[in-house]
Amino acid sequence: MIAQWSEFNVAMAGATAALAGLVIVAASVNIAEIVKSRTLTARLLAGIAALVLALAVSALGLVPDLDLAWYGGLIIVVTLLAAAFQVNVTRLIARDPDPADRARPLKYLIGFLPLAAYVVAGVMVWAGHPSGLHLAAAGCLLAIVSAIVVSWVALVEVLR
Repeated sequence: MIAQWSEFNVAMAGATAALAGLVIVAASVNIAEIVKSRTLTARLLAGIAALVLALAVSALGLVPDLDLAWYGGLIIVVTLLAAAFQVNVTRLIARDPDPADRARPLKYLIGFLPLAAYVVAGVMVWAGHPSGLHLAAAGCLLAIVSAIVVSWVALVEVLR
């Protein structure tokens, strides 16, 4: 089943790698201002982690003769690693002294969308359910969208 997704995985691996690089370059332009904020650096890191997650899942989908159970298990493992960054962002925003920042859940909730999709996809793929691969594709697209939104918001906020 995984072989049928090879073209999608190749495209997504390339796209997510390029986007991660662009986010890093964009952040480096204003790095002095970004590092002054606890939440901006963490949010950008979580956005990059989401892109790396999508890259890892797509790249793993290209491994020849990878068993579905192994693929599902690996999706779960890399998702849990990426989730550590999103949990850290959520914790930092919750502790932010500015009540206006704590009142904006979009700043951290959007990052959990691809994680949730990938965890469920990993479980489904591990169990041998073919629609788990469709959910993994949705997770990849959600990772791209959430990383772009989070990065854009962080980069705009640094200029305020």
